[in-house]
Amino acid sequence: MALFSIATNFIKRPVLTTVCTIVILLVGGICIPLLPVNYLPDISPIQIQVRGIYTGADVETVENTVTTILERDITGVEGMDYMTSQSYAGTSSISVYFPSGANKDISQVNVQNRVAQALPKLPSPVQQLGVSTRASSTSILLVYGIYSEGGEYDDIFISNYVDLNITDVLKRVPGVGDVSVFGLKQNAMRLWLDPNALAARQLTILDVSNALKSQNVVVGAGSIGQEPVPEGQNYELPIRINGRFQDAAEFENLVIKNLPDGTLVRLRDVGYAELGAENYISNAIVNDQKGVGIAIYQLPGSNALDVGDNVKAALADLSESFPPGLTSAVVYDTTEFIQVSIQEVFITLLQAIGLVILVIFIFLQDWRTTIIPAVAIPVSLIGALGFAFVFGFSLNSLTLFGLILATGLVVDDAIVVVEAITTKINDEGMTPKQASISVMDEIAGAIVSTSLVLMAVFIPVAFFPGTTGQLYQQFALIIAFSVAVSTFNALSFSPAMSAILLRSQSEAASDADSGGGPLRWLFNNFNQGLAWVSAKYKESVAALIRLRYIVMAVFVAGLFATFYMFTAVPGGFVPSEDQGVIIGIVQAPDGVSVSYTDNVLESVVEILKETPEIESYFVASGSGLEGAGPNQGLFFAKLTPWDDRTSPGQTVTGVLQRLNGQFFQNQDARVVAFNPPPIPGFSATGESELQLQDRTGGSYTIDDFLAGANEILAVANQKPEIGTAYTQFTAGTPQLEIDIDRNQLEALNIDFQQALQTIGASVGSQYVNDFVLGTRSYKVYVQAEGDYRDAPDDLESLYVRSRTGQMVPMSKLATVTPTIGPQIITHYNGYRSIKFQMSEAAGYSSSQALAAMDEALDETPQQGLAADWIGLAKEQLAAGSLGALVFLFGIIMVFLTLAAQYESYVDPIIILLTVPLAMLGALSFIAVRGLNNDVYVQVALVMLIGLASKNAILIVEFANQSREMGLTIVQSAQRAAEERFRPILMTAISSLVGFFPLVIATGAGSASRWAIGTALFGGLLVATVLSFLVVPVLYVVIKSLEAHFLGTKTPPSNPDNGSSDSGLVTNPDGNLTLPSPNGTSTSTETESPAPTQFQEGDSPA
Repeated sequence: MALFSIATNFIKRPVLTTVCTIVILLVGGICIPLLPVNYLPDISPIQIQVRGIYTGADVETVENTVTTILERDITGVEGMDYMTSQSYAGTSSISVYFPSGANKDISQVNVQNRVAQALPKLPSPVQQLGVSTRASSTSILLVYGIYSEGGEYDDIFISNYVDLNITDVLKRVPGVGDVSVFGLKQNAMRLWLDPNALAARQLTILDVSNALKSQNVVVGAGSIGQEPVPEGQNYELPIRINGRFQDAAEFENLVIKNLPDGTLVRLRDVGYAELGAENYISNAIVNDQKGVGIAIYQLPGSNALDVGDNVKAALADLSESFPPGLTSAVVYDTTEFIQVSIQEVFITLLQAIGLVILVIFIFLQDWRTTIIPAVAIPVSLIGALGFAFVFGFSLNSLTLFGLILATGLVVDDAIVVVEAITTKINDEGMTPKQASISVMDEIAGAIVSTSLVLMAVFIPVAFFPGTTGQLYQQFALIIAFSVAVSTFNALSFSPAMSAILLRSQSEAASDADSGGGPLRWLFNNFNQGLAWVSAKYKESVAALIRLRYIVMAVFVAGLFATFYMFTAVPGGFVPSEDQGVIIGIVQAPDGVSVSYTDNVLESVVEILKETPEIESYFVASGSGLEGAGPNQGLFFAKLTPWDDRTSPGQTVTGVLQRLNGQFFQNQDARVVAFNPPPIPGFSATGESELQLQDRTGGSYTIDDFLAGANEILAVANQKPEIGTAYTQFTAGTPQLEIDIDRNQLEALNIDFQQALQTIGASVGSQYVNDFVLGTRSYKVYVQAEGDYRDAPDDLESLYVRSRTGQMVPMSKLATVTPTIGPQIITHYNGYRSIKFQMSEAAGYSSSQALAAMDEALDETPQQGLAADWIGLAKEQLAAGSLGALVFLFGIIMVFLTLAAQYESYVDPIIILLTVPLAMLGALSFIAVRGLNNDVYVQVALVMLIGLASKNAILIVEFANQSREMGLTIVQSAQRAAEERFRPILMTAISSLVGFFPLVIATGAGSASRWAIGTALFGGLLVATVLSFLVVPVLYVVIKSLEAHFLGTKTPPSNPDNGSSDSGLVTNPDGNLTLPSPNGTSTSTETESPAPTQFQEGDSPA
C-alpha cells in the first residue's frame, strides 16, 4: 500500500517527478568526469621494495650478508602476503607483497621499521650507502625514449640532462607514482689508478682513498663576529671553506704522499681523474640511437588517462628547451589502449541503447509509449555512475560492461508499466491518469519483487574477498545501482509521464484511422508475423504439456549436458588483449660482457626496424625483468594504431609470432617477445609463474637445486597442454674464487681486512665521498684502470702493504681458481627459489596448462622442494574456486528471496530450474567460439541467474494468479505462457540486441567483450526459448507433484464446459477461452471487464 501511495503521489505531482529525475541526471552527470578512468579496477597487490647496495660484492656475498639478514627481520610483517628477493652483484632487492586492499602507507612504515631493526647487522659499506624502503608501483603507464637524432650527444650527457631537467618535473605530475630511468649513467668523479705506478711509489689504492677522505671534506667553520662576542661588535661574516674539489683538475692535484726528499706524489702521478658515470652496467638504444628510457609508473587510484595526458603535456613543454638535436619518442604507452578500449566500450554502449530503443519502438509502435522506457536508460545509467563515485569506483571496462548489460534490464520495468497502462486505456477505456494509478496499484509490488531478485544476485557478490572479488564487485554493484535507480524510475517517472504523454482510447483510434505510410505497413506486417508466432507457440505449449514426461526426460538430459559443459569448457582468468605494445627479454650466455649483449641487441634492433607494425622501440642492455646483469637485456616496442592493423596477421598475436620466429633463429642469445599481462602489477610477461623453493635449509647445493628444477621442466615440456615452460635462472656463470692464505698474511704481517679492501677497491671500485657539480652532489669512486682488471692474472699483480711498509704482491697471498655459479639468486619467502615461467600450448587454456604443471610436479617428487604459484596464476586458481562459490551463493540468495516473496519453497524451484539451461546455452556458445570459461564468462553466468529467473518469474507468478481464479494447473500454465509471451519476448529481444554489439566487438579490448557478450547472448537466448517451452511444463509437473504429495487441492474444472485435456475451450470465433468458476467461458483475447468511469484523480480502488 505504501508503494501504491508513493507512485500515486508522483503521478499527481509531475513536477516533483521531473525534478527528481533531473536531480538524478545532474548528480550522475557531475560525478562522471570525477571518476578515475582505468582499463580495469586497481586490483594489483601493494608492493614495498627494499633495496641495498654493496658495491663490488659478488652475488653470494650479497645474499648471505644483506638479503638474508633483511629477510629474517622483514618476514612476518603485519598483513604480508608473500616476499620475493633478488641478489645480484652489488645489489639486494627485496619485494614485499600485500593484498590490494591493504593501506600502502601503513605497509611501508611497517616494513621500514623491520628494516631499521636489521640495519646494524649489515656490512658498513651497505650502511654507508643506506637501505631504501619505498612503495613501488608495478604498473608502467608510459615509457619515453630520449635520444639525439643525429648522434650529437653521448649517453652520459643525455642521462644527466634527463636527471637534471626531466625526472624531477615528471615526478611532480599529479598521479605519477614513480619515475625510473633505463640506461641511466649519472655523473660521478672516477679516479682511475695505475696499480704499477702505485706500487713503484710504495702506495696502494687504499692510500688514495684515505688521502681523498682527508682532503675532500666539508667543514662548517661558523662566522666571524658570531655571538657571543664582546660588546660593540657590529658585523658578522660567515666563513666559507673550499674543502671539496670541484673538477677533475683539482682531483688530479690530490696529494697522496710526501716523499722523504720533499717531493709530493699527486693523483696525476699514479692515475687520472675523469668526470664519468656512476656505473657502466647498462646501455640503451632508442630508435637506433644511443639514449635513455624513462618509465612512468601510475599512482594507485589515479586517473590513468589524466596522468598520461599530464605527463605528455609536461614533456612537450620540456622538449621546447631541449638542446638542438635532442628529441623524445613514446616507446610504450598503455594509455592509448585504455582510451581506445574505453571508447570502443562506450560506442558499444551507445549501439546497445539505440538497438534497445528500436526494439521497444517496433513492439510498442508509438513514439509516446517508446519515449517513456527510453528515458529510463540514461536516467538509470547516469544515476548508477553517481553511486559509483560515492563508492570510490573507477570508470573502467567492467563498470561499462555493467552499464551495457544493465541497458536491457533497466527498460524492462518501464516497458511493463507502459504496456500495462496502455492495456488499461485500450481495454477498459480509462483515461491515462486513471490507468496509471490503477496499474501502479496492481504491479508496483511485482516491480519491486523482480528488482529485489536481480539485486539479490549481485549485491552479495560485492562482499567476496580477494582480487577476484574486486573484479566481481564493481561489475555487480553497478548493475545493482542501475536496477535500483530503474525501480525508482518505474515507480515515479514512468507512470507520471504515461499519465501525461499517453492518449486516451478515442484519441488513439482517431490517429489510427488517419495514420498510414511505410511505418504502418511495417507494423501491420510485424503484428501479423507476431500473431502467427504466438498462435504456433500456443499449439506448441499445449503439445509439450501433453508430452510433459518426454519433455522432462529431455530436461534432465539437459542438466547432464550442462554439467558436462562445465567440465569440457577450459577455464581461464582474463583473456589476453591487443594492448598495442610488446615487451621482450634478452638472455645471453653466462659470463658474457655488456658489449656482447649490446651486439645481440643490435640484431634485435634490425628486426624491430624491419617490422612495419612497430612504430617506435627502445632496447637496454644490463637490465632485465628478473634482475640486472651484463648478459641481460630488455626491449619495449609500440605498435601502430589499431585502425592501421586490421588483418589477423597484424594483431599483437600475429606480430609476436613473426618476431619470435625470427628471434628463435638467433644463436647468440635467447630472445623472446611477450604480450603485456592483461592485468598489470602481477607479472611483467603475462605468463604463468611458479616459485620452486628449496626448503631443506641448505642441504641442496645450487647445482643440485637447478638439476631438480630442470628435471621438472623436462617432464612439463612433454605435456601437450604446455606450450613452453622454462626458467631464466642459471648457475653456470664463470667466476673467480680467491682463496687467501691467512697463515701467509700473518707471517708477512699484513692486515687481512686491508688485503680484501685492496681487491675490492681495485676491481669493484670503492665509493669514498662526494663532490658538488652545479647544484647537485655526486659520488667519487676510486678504481683501477680497465687495462689492469680485464684478465684473471691482473688480480695477482695487485699489491698490498704490510704493517712494516713492505709491498707484497697478491700472488704471494692468494690463489685464484676459476669456478662457476649463479649470476642472480632469488628467494621466495626466505627460501632459495627458482622461478618457472610457462605459457599454454595452442588450443589449450591456461587452466589446463596449470593443471599439467601440477601433474609434472607430482610426477617428479623431490624431498625438500615445494612449489607455489604466484601472480596471475595464483589469482586464477583462487578465481576458479571463488567463481563456483559466487555462482552457488547467487542461486541461494535468489531462492531465498523468491521463497520469501511467494511464501513457498516450491515456486522458486520451478523458477530456478531454468538457470542450468541458461548455463548450458552460455557455455555452448563459448565452446563453439573457442573461448575459455574465464572471469568475464563467470560474471555473465552470475548475471544469467537473474535474467533466466526473471523470465520464469513472469510465467509462474501469472500462473499462480490464474490458479487463484479457479483454473486447473494445466489451464494456469497455458494461460500464463500465452499472456506473458509478448512481454517476455519484447524484454528478451531488447536485452539480446543490447548484448549483441559485445558479441561482434572489434578493436582494442575486444577479447573481454567477446567473452562476456557471447556468454550472455547465448545463455539468454537459450533461457528465453526454454522459458517459453519448458517452464509451463515444469510448472505442471512440479505443481502436480506438490498437489499429490503435499495435499494441495487443485481447483475443480466444470466437466460440462467442453474443455479438452488442455483445459481450454475454443469459442465460435476461434478465440481461446478460459472456464470461469460459474461454468461460463471467458475469452482471453476479446473479452474484457466493462469500463468503469472514474473522476480525474480518483483512485480506481
